Amino acid sequence: MIAIVRTASGSDRVLSLPKSPQSFIRQLQFVTAMYHLAIFRFSVCFLLILCASVVNLSAQDFKTVHDGVEYAEVTRKLGDDPVRINLLRLDLTKVRLDVHHALDAAIGTEKTSSIAARHGAIAAINAGFFRLDTSTFAGDAAGTLMIDRRLISESEKGRIAIFIRNAEYKTSVNFAHINIKDRIEIRKKELVISGINRERRDGEIIVFTPLFHSSTLTDSSGVEIIVRGNRVTSIVDRVGNSSIPKDGFVISIHNRSKGDLLPRVKVGAKIVRLTVVTHNAGPQGFPVDEEVQRTSFAFSGAEDITNGVPQLIKNGKIDITWELEKSSRAFVETRHPRTAVAKLKDGKFLMITVDGRQPGVSVGMSLQELAEYLLSLGAVDAMNLDGGGSTTMFLDGKVVNHPSDKDGERKVSDAILVTLRKKTARKK
Repeated sequence: MIAIVRTASGSDRVLSLPKSPQSFIRQLQFVTAMYHLAIFRFSVCFLLILCASVVNLSAQDFKTVHDGVEYAEVTRKLGDDPVRINLLRLDLTKVRLDVHHALDAAIGTEKTSSIAARHGAIAAINAGFFRLDTSTFAGDAAGTLMIDRRLISESEKGRIAIFIRNAEYKTSVNFAHINIKDRIEIRKKELVISGINRERRDGEIIVFTPLFHSSTLTDSSGVEIIVRGNRVTSIVDRVGNSSIPKDGFVISIHNRSKGDLLPRVKVGAKIVRLTVVTHNAGPQGFPVDEEVQRTSFAFSGAEDITNGVPQLIKNGKIDITWELEKSSRAFVETRHPRTAVAKLKDGKFLMITVDGRQPGVSVGMSLQELAEYLLSLGAVDAMNLDGGGSTTMFLDGKVVNHPSDKDGERKVSDAILVTLRKKTARKK
Protein backbone atom coordinates (compact mmCIF):
# COMPACT_ATOMS: atom_id res chain seq x y z
CA MET A 1 0.00 0.00 0.00
CA ILE A 2 1.04 3.59 -0.61
CA ALA A 3 -0.22 7.00 0.52
CA ILE A 4 0.44 10.47 -0.81
CA VAL A 5 1.05 13.31 1.71
CA ARG A 6 1.42 17.02 0.72
CA THR A 7 4.37 18.76 2.44
CA ALA A 8 4.58 22.41 3.58
CA SER A 9 6.57 23.28 0.47
CA GLY A 10 3.70 22.11 -1.72
CA SER A 11 5.41 18.94 -2.99
CA ASP A 12 3.92 15.48 -2.66
CA ARG A 13 5.62 12.68 -0.70
CA VAL A 14 4.89 9.01 -1.41
CA LEU A 15 4.86 6.73 1.61
CA SER A 16 4.89 2.95 1.76
CA LEU A 17 2.27 1.89 4.23
CA PRO A 18 3.20 -0.90 6.61
CA LYS A 19 0.94 -3.82 7.14
CA SER A 20 0.50 -3.00 10.85
CA PRO A 21 -2.14 -0.28 11.47
CA GLN A 22 -0.22 0.90 14.55
CA SER A 23 2.99 1.44 12.56
CA PHE A 24 1.01 3.32 9.93
CA ILE A 25 -0.53 5.62 12.53
CA ARG A 26 2.87 6.37 14.13
CA GLN A 27 4.39 7.20 10.76
CA LEU A 28 1.44 9.41 9.84
CA GLN A 29 1.70 11.25 13.19
CA PHE A 30 5.40 11.85 12.56
CA VAL A 31 4.74 13.27 9.10
CA THR A 32 1.96 15.49 10.46
CA ALA A 33 4.29 16.83 13.19
CA MET A 34 6.98 17.57 10.61
CA TYR A 35 4.37 19.39 8.50
CA HIS A 36 3.33 21.72 11.36
CA LEU A 37 6.97 22.34 12.30
CA ALA A 38 7.73 23.37 8.73
CA ILE A 39 4.72 25.72 8.71
CA PHE A 40 5.90 27.29 12.01
CA ARG A 41 9.44 27.81 10.71
CA PHE A 42 8.12 29.34 7.49
CA SER A 43 5.86 31.73 9.43
CA VAL A 44 8.69 32.84 11.73
CA CYS A 45 10.99 33.48 8.78
CA PHE A 46 8.25 35.43 7.00
CA LEU A 47 7.60 37.62 10.05
CA LEU A 48 11.31 38.31 10.51
CA ILE A 49 11.64 39.31 6.87
CA LEU A 50 8.54 41.50 7.16
CA CYS A 51 9.81 43.22 10.30
CA ALA A 52 13.19 43.81 8.69
CA SER A 53 11.54 45.31 5.66
CA VAL A 54 9.45 47.65 7.85
CA VAL A 55 12.56 48.81 9.75
CA ASN A 56 14.41 49.34 6.49
CA LEU A 57 11.48 51.28 5.06
CA SER A 58 11.40 53.49 8.15
CA ALA A 59 15.13 54.11 7.86
CA GLN A 60 14.85 54.88 4.16
CA ASP A 61 12.10 57.45 4.72
CA PHE A 62 14.78 59.85 5.96
CA LYS A 63 17.20 61.21 3.41
CA THR A 64 20.39 63.01 4.39
CA VAL A 65 20.20 66.51 2.91
CA HIS A 66 23.14 68.00 4.82
CA ASP A 67 25.68 66.65 7.26
CA GLY A 68 23.61 66.10 10.40
CA VAL A 69 20.28 66.94 8.73
CA GLU A 70 17.81 64.24 7.63
CA TYR A 71 14.48 64.96 5.99
CA ALA A 72 11.38 62.84 5.39
CA GLU A 73 7.91 63.26 3.92
CA VAL A 74 5.30 60.83 5.20
CA THR A 75 1.68 60.17 4.25
CA ARG A 76 -0.44 58.27 6.75
CA LYS A 77 -4.07 57.33 7.25
CA LEU A 78 -6.05 58.20 10.35
CA GLY A 79 -8.95 55.88 9.75
CA ASP A 80 -10.04 56.82 6.25
CA ASP A 81 -8.54 60.32 6.46
CA PRO A 82 -5.15 61.18 4.95
CA VAL A 83 -2.52 63.21 6.76
CA ARG A 84 0.76 64.60 5.38
CA ILE A 85 3.77 64.97 7.65
CA ASN A 86 7.16 66.62 7.19
CA LEU A 87 10.06 65.65 9.44
CA LEU A 88 13.54 67.01 10.13
CA ARG A 89 15.86 64.82 12.22
CA LEU A 90 18.90 66.70 13.45
CA ASP A 91 22.26 65.75 14.90
CA LEU A 92 22.91 68.54 17.40
CA THR A 93 26.66 68.05 17.14
CA LYS A 94 26.46 68.99 13.46
CA VAL A 95 23.91 71.84 13.57
CA ARG A 96 22.89 74.62 15.92
CA LEU A 97 19.45 75.97 16.76
CA ASP A 98 18.49 79.60 17.27
CA VAL A 99 15.24 81.41 17.95
CA HIS A 100 14.72 84.60 15.95
CA HIS A 101 11.82 87.02 16.13
CA ALA A 102 10.17 88.55 13.10
CA LEU A 103 11.96 91.69 11.94
CA ASP A 104 14.42 91.16 14.82
CA ALA A 105 12.11 93.15 17.11
CA ALA A 106 9.61 92.34 19.86
CA ILE A 107 6.58 93.14 17.72
CA GLY A 108 5.80 92.62 14.06
CA THR A 109 5.31 89.53 11.93
CA GLU A 110 7.26 87.91 9.11
CA LYS A 111 7.11 84.65 7.19
CA THR A 112 9.17 81.77 8.55
CA SER A 113 10.91 81.45 5.19
CA SER A 114 11.87 85.13 5.28
CA ILE A 115 13.25 84.95 8.82
CA ALA A 116 15.30 81.89 7.83
CA ALA A 117 16.61 83.45 4.62
CA ARG A 118 17.67 86.66 6.37
CA HIS A 119 19.74 84.69 8.86
CA GLY A 120 21.23 82.20 6.41
CA ALA A 121 19.48 79.16 7.88
CA ILE A 122 19.22 75.90 5.93
CA ALA A 123 16.00 74.94 7.69
CA ALA A 124 13.37 76.36 10.03
CA ILE A 125 9.94 75.86 11.56
CA ASN A 126 7.50 78.37 12.98
CA ALA A 127 7.64 78.46 16.76
CA GLY A 128 5.77 80.33 19.51
CA PHE A 129 2.18 81.51 19.84
CA PHE A 130 1.61 85.21 19.31
CA ARG A 131 -0.85 88.05 19.01
CA LEU A 132 -2.51 87.64 15.64
CA ASP A 133 -4.41 90.74 14.59
CA THR A 134 -3.93 93.84 12.46
CA SER A 135 -2.84 96.16 15.29
CA THR A 136 0.53 97.78 15.79
CA PHE A 137 1.22 95.13 18.41
CA ALA A 138 0.70 92.12 16.13
CA GLY A 139 3.48 89.58 16.62
CA ASP A 140 3.79 90.16 20.37
CA ALA A 141 4.74 86.76 21.80
CA ALA A 142 1.89 85.13 23.74
CA GLY A 143 4.25 83.61 26.27
CA THR A 144 7.91 83.34 27.14
CA LEU A 145 10.40 84.63 24.59
CA MET A 146 14.09 85.06 25.32
CA ILE A 147 16.74 85.57 22.65
CA ASP A 148 20.47 85.68 23.38
CA ARG A 149 19.67 85.68 27.11
CA ARG A 150 17.59 88.85 26.78
CA LEU A 151 14.01 88.46 27.98
CA ILE A 152 11.61 89.88 25.39
CA SER A 153 8.26 88.58 26.62
CA GLU A 154 6.97 87.28 29.95
CA SER A 155 5.46 83.83 30.45
CA GLU A 156 1.78 82.93 30.19
CA LYS A 157 0.04 80.61 32.67
CA GLY A 158 3.16 78.59 33.46
CA ARG A 159 3.11 76.93 30.07
CA ILE A 160 5.67 74.68 28.44
CA ALA A 161 8.70 76.19 26.71
CA ILE A 162 11.75 75.03 24.77
CA PHE A 163 15.16 76.01 26.16
CA ILE A 164 18.12 76.08 23.75
CA ARG A 165 21.81 76.30 24.58
CA ASN A 166 24.51 76.32 21.91
CA ALA A 167 27.83 75.16 23.31
CA GLU A 168 31.02 75.03 21.27
CA TYR A 169 30.58 71.48 20.02
CA LYS A 170 26.94 70.67 20.69
CA THR A 171 23.50 72.21 21.10
CA SER A 172 21.39 71.08 24.04
CA VAL A 173 17.60 71.30 24.20
CA ASN A 174 15.27 70.98 27.18
CA PHE A 175 11.52 71.35 27.74
CA ALA A 176 10.00 72.68 30.96
CA HIS A 177 7.09 74.67 32.33
CA ILE A 178 8.06 78.18 33.37
CA ASN A 179 6.80 81.33 35.03
CA ILE A 180 9.13 84.21 34.27
CA LYS A 181 8.68 87.95 34.73
CA ASP A 182 10.66 91.11 35.27
CA ARG A 183 10.78 92.92 38.60
CA ILE A 184 11.99 96.39 39.40
CA GLU A 185 14.09 97.05 42.49
CA ILE A 186 14.15 100.58 43.86
CA ARG A 187 15.23 101.63 47.34
CA LYS A 188 15.46 97.97 48.40
CA LYS A 189 11.86 97.32 47.43
CA GLU A 190 10.90 94.98 44.61
CA LEU A 191 7.92 95.76 42.43
CA VAL A 192 6.43 93.08 40.17
CA ILE A 193 5.62 94.46 36.75
CA SER A 194 2.73 93.41 34.51
CA GLY A 195 4.61 92.64 31.33
CA ILE A 196 7.47 93.29 28.95
CA ASN A 197 7.49 94.86 25.49
CA ARG A 198 3.75 94.78 24.84
CA GLU A 199 0.70 97.02 24.81
CA ARG A 200 0.07 98.73 28.17
CA ARG A 201 -3.46 98.24 29.43
CA ASP A 202 -5.42 99.88 32.24
CA GLY A 203 -3.76 99.52 35.63
CA GLU A 204 -0.58 97.93 34.26
CA ILE A 205 3.14 98.59 34.63
CA ILE A 206 5.09 97.61 31.50
CA VAL A 207 8.84 97.62 30.86
CA PHE A 208 9.93 98.54 27.34
CA THR A 209 13.42 97.62 26.13
CA PRO A 210 15.24 98.66 22.92
CA LEU A 211 14.12 95.37 21.33
CA PHE A 212 10.51 96.56 21.35
CA HIS A 213 10.57 99.62 19.11
CA SER A 214 12.14 103.07 19.01
CA SER A 215 9.38 104.30 21.35
CA THR A 216 6.79 102.89 23.77
CA LEU A 217 3.76 103.47 21.51
CA THR A 218 1.70 104.40 24.58
CA ASP A 219 -1.01 107.04 24.96
CA SER A 220 -0.99 109.87 27.49
CA SER A 221 -2.85 108.01 30.27
CA GLY A 222 0.21 107.35 32.37
CA VAL A 223 3.70 108.28 33.46
CA GLU A 224 6.96 106.98 32.01
CA ILE A 225 10.29 106.64 33.78
CA ILE A 226 13.32 106.65 31.50
CA VAL A 227 16.28 104.66 32.84
CA ARG A 228 19.85 104.65 31.51
CA GLY A 229 22.72 102.85 33.19
CA ASN A 230 20.34 101.81 35.99
CA ARG A 231 19.68 105.46 36.85
CA VAL A 232 16.50 107.48 36.30
CA THR A 233 17.27 110.18 33.76
CA SER A 234 13.79 111.65 33.36
CA ILE A 235 10.14 111.26 34.37
CA VAL A 236 7.47 112.09 31.79
CA ASP A 237 3.86 112.43 32.96
CA ARG A 238 0.75 112.31 30.78
CA VAL A 239 2.61 112.46 27.46
CA GLY A 240 3.23 108.87 26.36
CA ASN A 241 5.18 107.35 23.46
CA SER A 242 8.55 108.03 25.08
CA SER A 243 11.75 107.23 23.22
CA ILE A 244 13.46 104.06 24.47
CA PRO A 245 17.19 104.58 25.13
CA LYS A 246 19.48 102.05 23.46
CA ASP A 247 21.41 101.64 26.71
CA GLY A 248 18.42 101.43 29.03
CA PHE A 249 14.67 100.90 29.29
CA VAL A 250 11.40 102.68 30.05
CA ILE A 251 8.98 101.86 32.87
CA SER A 252 5.49 102.81 31.70
CA ILE A 253 2.88 103.12 34.46
CA HIS A 254 -0.83 103.53 33.82
CA ASN A 255 -2.45 106.31 35.86
CA ARG A 256 -4.27 103.79 38.09
CA SER A 257 -0.96 102.26 39.24
CA LYS A 258 1.10 105.40 39.80
CA GLY A 259 0.59 105.35 43.55
CA ASP A 260 2.68 102.19 44.01
CA LEU A 261 5.88 103.41 42.43
CA LEU A 262 5.92 107.10 41.60
CA PRO A 263 6.39 108.48 45.16
CA ARG A 264 9.63 106.44 45.44
CA VAL A 265 11.17 107.65 42.18
CA LYS A 266 13.28 110.73 41.58
CA VAL A 267 15.69 111.70 38.82
CA GLY A 268 19.04 110.14 39.65
CA ALA A 269 17.51 107.28 41.68
CA LYS A 270 18.99 103.82 41.13
CA ILE A 271 16.67 101.25 39.54
CA VAL A 272 17.63 97.66 38.89
CA ARG A 273 15.73 95.41 36.48
CA LEU A 274 15.59 91.77 37.61
CA THR A 275 14.41 88.71 35.72
CA VAL A 276 12.78 86.28 38.12
CA VAL A 277 11.76 82.67 37.49
CA THR A 278 9.01 81.42 39.82
CA HIS A 279 6.98 78.23 40.11
CA ASN A 280 3.23 78.06 40.64
CA ALA A 281 3.20 74.27 40.87
CA GLY A 282 1.68 72.72 43.94
CA PRO A 283 -0.40 69.81 45.24
CA GLN A 284 -3.06 70.38 42.57
CA GLY A 285 -0.55 70.83 39.76
CA PHE A 286 2.89 69.66 38.76
CA PRO A 287 5.06 67.76 41.30
CA VAL A 288 6.89 70.67 42.91
CA ASP A 289 10.36 69.26 43.44
CA GLU A 290 10.60 67.61 40.04
CA GLU A 291 9.20 70.58 38.13
CA VAL A 292 11.34 73.14 39.98
CA GLN A 293 14.47 71.13 39.26
CA ARG A 294 13.50 70.58 35.64
CA THR A 295 12.83 74.29 35.06
CA SER A 296 15.91 75.46 36.98
CA PHE A 297 18.16 73.12 35.03
CA ALA A 298 16.66 74.12 31.69
CA PHE A 299 16.79 77.85 32.41
CA SER A 300 20.28 77.96 33.92
CA GLY A 301 22.19 77.66 30.66
CA ALA A 302 19.57 78.68 28.11
CA GLU A 303 20.35 81.30 25.49
CA ASP A 304 17.02 81.15 23.66
CA ILE A 305 13.55 80.25 24.95
CA THR A 306 10.24 80.24 23.15
CA ASN A 307 6.76 79.23 24.18
CA GLY A 308 4.31 76.50 23.29
CA VAL A 309 1.27 74.71 24.67
CA PRO A 310 1.04 72.02 25.85
CA GLN A 311 3.62 69.42 26.84
CA LEU A 312 3.05 66.19 24.86
CA ILE A 313 5.56 63.63 26.11
CA LYS A 314 7.67 63.53 29.27
CA ASN A 315 10.28 60.91 30.20
CA GLY A 316 9.17 58.57 27.40
CA LYS A 317 5.46 58.63 28.25
CA ILE A 318 2.54 60.58 26.82
CA ASP A 319 1.71 63.35 29.30
CA ILE A 320 -0.43 66.06 27.71
CA THR A 321 -0.71 68.82 30.34
CA TRP A 322 -3.34 70.93 28.60
CA GLU A 323 -5.53 71.39 31.66
CA LEU A 324 -2.68 72.53 33.89
CA GLU A 325 -1.56 74.90 31.14
CA LYS A 326 -5.12 76.24 30.89
CA SER A 327 -5.64 75.34 27.26
CA SER A 328 -9.00 74.19 25.87
CA ARG A 329 -10.37 70.72 25.18
CA ALA A 330 -11.36 71.75 21.63
CA PHE A 331 -7.78 72.85 20.87
CA VAL A 332 -6.47 69.49 22.06
CA GLU A 333 -9.04 67.11 20.58
CA THR A 334 -9.82 68.74 17.21
CA ARG A 335 -7.60 67.85 14.26
CA HIS A 336 -5.55 70.88 13.24
CA PRO A 337 -2.31 71.57 11.39
CA ARG A 338 0.45 71.09 13.98
CA THR A 339 4.06 72.05 14.58
CA ALA A 340 6.01 70.25 17.30
CA VAL A 341 9.51 69.40 18.51
CA ALA A 342 10.90 66.35 20.30
CA LYS A 343 14.03 64.88 21.82
CA LEU A 344 14.67 61.33 20.58
CA LYS A 345 16.07 58.26 22.34
CA ASP A 346 19.22 58.36 20.24
CA GLY A 347 19.98 61.97 21.23
CA LYS A 348 18.81 63.51 18.00
CA PHE A 349 16.29 66.35 17.77
CA LEU A 350 13.08 66.14 15.76
CA MET A 351 11.09 68.92 14.10
CA ILE A 352 7.68 68.00 12.71
CA THR A 353 4.90 69.71 10.82
CA VAL A 354 1.51 68.14 10.13
CA ASP A 355 -0.60 69.64 7.36
CA GLY A 356 -4.31 70.04 8.03
CA ARG A 357 -7.63 71.72 7.16
CA GLN A 358 -7.35 70.26 3.65
CA PRO A 359 -10.12 67.62 3.31
CA GLY A 360 -9.13 64.67 1.15
CA VAL A 361 -5.49 65.75 1.23
CA SER A 362 -4.50 66.20 4.89
CA VAL A 363 -6.81 66.55 7.88
CA GLY A 364 -4.31 67.36 10.61
CA MET A 365 -4.00 65.66 13.99
CA SER A 366 -5.39 65.89 17.49
CA LEU A 367 -2.70 66.30 20.14
CA GLN A 368 -3.22 62.71 21.30
CA GLU A 369 -2.64 61.47 17.74
CA LEU A 370 0.42 63.70 17.46
CA ALA A 371 1.86 62.47 20.76
CA GLU A 372 1.30 58.82 19.80
CA TYR A 373 3.02 59.34 16.46
CA LEU A 374 6.00 61.09 18.09
CA LEU A 375 6.29 58.27 20.61
CA SER A 376 6.42 55.76 17.74
CA LEU A 377 9.37 57.70 16.32
CA GLY A 378 11.31 57.36 19.56
CA ALA A 379 10.45 60.64 21.31
CA VAL A 380 11.30 60.84 25.02
CA ASP A 381 10.24 64.47 25.52
CA ALA A 382 8.06 66.57 23.24
CA MET A 383 6.01 69.77 23.13
CA ASN A 384 3.51 71.41 20.83
CA LEU A 385 4.25 74.76 19.18
CA ASP A 386 1.94 77.18 17.37
CA GLY A 387 0.02 75.42 14.61
CA GLY A 388 -3.00 76.04 12.43
CA GLY A 389 -2.27 78.45 9.61
CA SER A 390 1.13 79.19 11.16
CA THR A 391 2.45 75.65 10.59
CA THR A 392 5.45 75.97 8.26
CA MET A 393 8.61 74.00 7.52
CA PHE A 394 11.38 75.59 5.47
CA LEU A 395 14.25 73.63 3.93
CA ASP A 396 16.93 74.63 1.43
CA GLY A 397 15.31 77.80 0.21
CA LYS A 398 11.67 76.72 0.03
CA VAL A 399 8.62 75.84 2.10
CA VAL A 400 8.27 72.05 1.95
CA ASN A 401 4.92 71.58 3.68
CA HIS A 402 1.53 72.94 2.58
CA PRO A 403 0.31 75.76 4.88
CA SER A 404 -3.45 75.82 5.34
CA ASP A 405 -4.20 79.55 4.93
CA LYS A 406 -5.79 80.33 1.58
CA ASP A 407 -3.06 82.91 0.91
CA GLY A 408 -0.31 80.39 1.63
CA GLU A 409 2.46 80.87 4.17
CA ARG A 410 1.40 82.98 7.14
CA LYS A 411 3.47 85.70 8.77
CA VAL A 412 4.43 84.64 12.30
CA SER A 413 6.11 85.96 15.40
CA ASP A 414 9.23 83.81 15.74
CA ALA A 415 10.90 80.74 14.33
CA ILE A 416 13.46 78.10 15.30
CA LEU A 417 16.28 78.20 12.76
CA VAL A 418 18.76 75.44 11.85
CA THR A 419 22.27 76.34 10.70
CA LEU A 420 25.24 74.09 10.03
CA ARG A 421 28.06 74.21 12.54
CA LYS A 422 31.43 75.31 11.33
CA LYS A 423 33.76 72.34 11.33
CA THR A 424 36.36 72.89 14.03
CA ALA A 425 38.78 70.38 15.46
CA ARG A 426 38.17 69.35 19.05
CA LYS A 427 40.91 70.25 21.50
CA LYS A 428 42.68 67.23 22.92
